[in-house]
Amino acid sequence: MDVARADASSEGATMVQPRRPALSWGVKIRRKLKSVAPFQGRFRPMVGQCCHQCTPQSLGMKLLCNSPPLGFQNLTCVNETHTRYRGWLVRRVCCMLFVWDREVHLSHSGDRRHNVLASERVKQALSTTCGSGETRPTELMMPEVTGYFGRLLDLTETFISPTLLRLVSWVMLKFFSLIFCSVQLNLNQMGALHRATRQKTPIIYVCVRQSPVDHALICLTLFCHNLRVPYTLYPAQVQQTWLRSILKRLGVILLPKETDSERDAEMDSLYSPVMTSFIGELLREGAGLSVGVSAGGGQGGQWLARVRQAITDGLVPNVNVVPVAVSYDCLPRHFIHPKTSLMSALRFVVSLLKGDHRGSVRIHFAQAFSLKEMCESGKCRVDGGRPLQELLLSAVLHERMDSIFGTKDVSWILPPSVMPELTPAERQQTIALTLHLMYSSTKSMAVMSTSLVACLLLHKHHKGVRVSALCRDICWLLEEVLFRNTDVGYGGSLVGLVHHALSMLRPHLLIAAAPPTREPVIVPRPNPESLLTLSQHCDLLTHIFIHAAVGACAISAMLREVVGCGGGGDLEFDVVLGQDELMEKILQLTHLLSPGYIPPCQTAHGFALDAVDCLVQCGVLVMEEVQRETPMCDFMKRQGVLSWRTSDNPDQSSDSDCDEPDAQSYKLSQPSQCPEMLFFLCSLLSAQLRALCWTLESLRYLPLPITETACVSQLHMHLKNRAQLDKVHYESSSIDLVRMALRTFIDLGVLIEDTREDVYLDIGPLFTQCENKEKLLQFFSQFLYK
Repeated sequence: MDVARADASSEGATMVQPRRPALSWGVKIRRKLKSVAPFQGRFRPMVGQCCHQCTPQSLGMKLLCNSPPLGFQNLTCVNETHTRYRGWLVRRVCCMLFVWDREVHLSHSGDRRHNVLASERVKQALSTTCGSGETRPTELMMPEVTGYFGRLLDLTETFISPTLLRLVSWVMLKFFSLIFCSVQLNLNQMGALHRATRQKTPIIYVCVRQSPVDHALICLTLFCHNLRVPYTLYPAQVQQTWLRSILKRLGVILLPKETDSERDAEMDSLYSPVMTSFIGELLREGAGLSVGVSAGGGQGGQWLARVRQAITDGLVPNVNVVPVAVSYDCLPRHFIHPKTSLMSALRFVVSLLKGDHRGSVRIHFAQAFSLKEMCESGKCRVDGGRPLQELLLSAVLHERMDSIFGTKDVSWILPPSVMPELTPAERQQTIALTLHLMYSSTKSMAVMSTSLVACLLLHKHHKGVRVSALCRDICWLLEEVLFRNTDVGYGGSLVGLVHHALSMLRPHLLIAAAPPTREPVIVPRPNPESLLTLSQHCDLLTHIFIHAAVGACAISAMLREVVGCGGGGDLEFDVVLGQDELMEKILQLTHLLSPGYIPPCQTAHGFALDAVDCLVQCGVLVMEEVQRETPMCDFMKRQGVLSWRTSDNPDQSSDSDCDEPDAQSYKLSQPSQCPEMLFFLCSLLSAQLRALCWTLESLRYLPLPITETACVSQLHMHLKNRAQLDKVHYESSSIDLVRMALRTFIDLGVLIEDTREDVYLDIGPLFTQCENKEKLLQFFSQFLYK
C-alpha cells in the first residue's frame, strides 16, 4: 500500500517526500520494529473442553486430554510425504494421489424415501393436509400436494458419491490454497475426534454461521483425516438445477425450490414432518450432520430439535455433539455476498491471481459430548425465564430493582410456529441446547492477528497510533487473551504479526509518517465500510472480554450518577462503589446482551458475580476495607460512596440508616491511570448501546404499523443517515445491530407484534408517552461510553 495522508485527527502526521525511491510501508514498519522471539513458545491454553456442569461424564472421558502437543497442520499443504509413493512424478500429482487414498464411507439413499413416507409422523401430516382421517396413496392425493410433496421426498434421496467427493475435495484443496495462505488444524483435537468416532455413535458438528465456506472447510478437514464426512444442512436457496444436482450428490441437504429461506420452509405443514423423519433415518444409518446456528434469528435450532426427536423416538440410543470454531483472518468479499454480479466475480478472480485476501484460517474441533447426557443432566435449561419487560421495566420507569434478579426469556429462538409438534418442555430444552452450542463454539474460536489490531485501532486508538505503541499494546492484549484461556490463531515474531495484520486490513487503514522520526502512524479510514469491517473483526474479543466490559459499563454508569448528584462536571474516579449497587447495574446491562454471551447453565446473577471478580482480577477494582468503628452512613457521606439501602425482609427495617450491616465495597485500583483500561472495556459495548439509542430515537420516523421486514430496512437507513450526519460511529449502523435492537424493543414491549396476516409492528401502549421513551433512552445512555 502506498503511504497515504492520515486523518486530520492524527496531529503532526505528514506525508513523506523521499528524494530516493520510496520504500513500501511494510519495509518501513519492519525497520522500526525489533525482532523478538515467537509468542507461542511460552503458553498455549487448552480450548474446547465440554461443560463440567452439563456434561461431567463426557468431560471425565478425557478425549481431549493433556497429551504431548502434536502441533498444527496446514490442510492445504499436501506433498509426497502424505502419500504412499515417492518420486519426481509423485511430487507433481501428490494432491490427486492423496485425495484418492482417502477413505470414504459409503452412503446410499436405499429405502430411505420409502421409510420416510411410511413414518407415522408423515402419514399424520398427509392426512391432515388432504383433509381425510386416513392416509391415501400418493397417486390419489391432490395434485398440488403430490407435486410439492414429491419434491420434498426428492430431498431425502441426498447421498454422498465417493468419486464426486474425491474430485470436489481435490478442487477445494487447490481453491483454498489460492484464497488462504494456510488452513491450520490442531492435531491434538483431531486425535480426540478420532477417539470419539470409535464409540460408533453419530456425530453432529455444530458451528456458528459466518459464511458459506464454513461447512466446506469442516467437511474437507474430516475427509482429509479419514473421518466420515457428514451431511450438510445448507440454509440458503440454490435455484440452479445443475448445482443442486451436484450438491445433492455431496450430501448437502437443500431447501425446496419453492421457498426463499429456512423460515419460509418451516412454515409449511409438510416440510417439518418430512425433514424430522429424514434426519432420523440418517442418524439410524450412522451418518453425521453439519449444522450451523445463529443468534440473529435463532436459525439452526430446529435441526437440533429433530436430532433430539430421533433419540426420543428410539431410532438411535445417543448422539455425540462436537462444537466447531472456524476463525478467519479476513473473509473474501465473494463469500460474504454470495449473490454478486459478474463483474464482482471477475474482480474476485483477479484478486486471487494477485494474491489478495490471502489470510489464514484456524479450525478448532471441541471435545465431543453426549447429547443425551446434556438433556438429562437438568443443568442446561431455560424454562425459568421471564419476559424482558418484567425484568427491566420497573427499573427503567420506576427505578425499582426488585425484579431484575432473574433469567431472560428467549423463546423467540424457536417460536411455536416452527415445529408445532414439540411440547413446551422439548422446545425449551432445544433452546437451551442451541444457546449452549453457540456459546461453546464462540468460546473455542481462536483470536486472529487482524482481530487484535482492529480492536486496538477501533476501541483504544481511534485517532491514530504510532506503530511502536501499537506493538506494545498488541503484546498487552495478547497476554489478556491468553489469561482468559483463549487460543490465538497465529505464531511467530511481533514483526511478522504486525506486518501480516496490517497487510490484511490495508484497505481500511490510512498510514502516514510522523516527524521527526518518520515513524509510521496508523489510522482507521473514516468511512462506513472500513469501520464496519473493523467492528466485525472485534466481535470475538467482545465475547472474550464480556465480563469485564459489562462490569466496566456498570462502573461508568455509577460514576455518572456520582457526577449527577454532585451537580455536574468531570467524572470523579476516587469514589467507593457498593457491591450491591454494582451488581444491580451489571444485572441490568446483562439482560440487554444478545444470546450467546452467557451459557444457559449459568444464571444472570452468577454472571454478575463473575463480572465483579473479573474486574478485580484484571486490576480495575480493589476491595475497599471499611473500619468497623466508623458508622457506615458517616463513612459513605465522607467518601462519596454511591449506595442505596435495600432489604429483602421488610420486617427488619430500622429507623436509623447507621444500623445497616457492613457491605463489601470497591474502589478503582489506580484512579489516575485506571481510566484508560476502564474506557477501553467500556468501548467494547459502545456500538451495541449506541445502536439501541439511535434506534429508539428513529422510531418516531416510522409509519406505524409496519411489517418487520420494512421496519428493519427503514431503521437501517435511519441509522446510516445518523452516522453519516455525525461523521462518526459508523460501526453502530450495521444491519445486525438493527435486528438486535429491534428484538430488544419487542421483548421490552416498546413494539408489539400483530400476526393476523403478516408480522406487523406497532408502538406499545406504555411507550406512546414521550416521558417513558425518554426514561428508556436515559437508561441505555447511562452505560454508553462517550
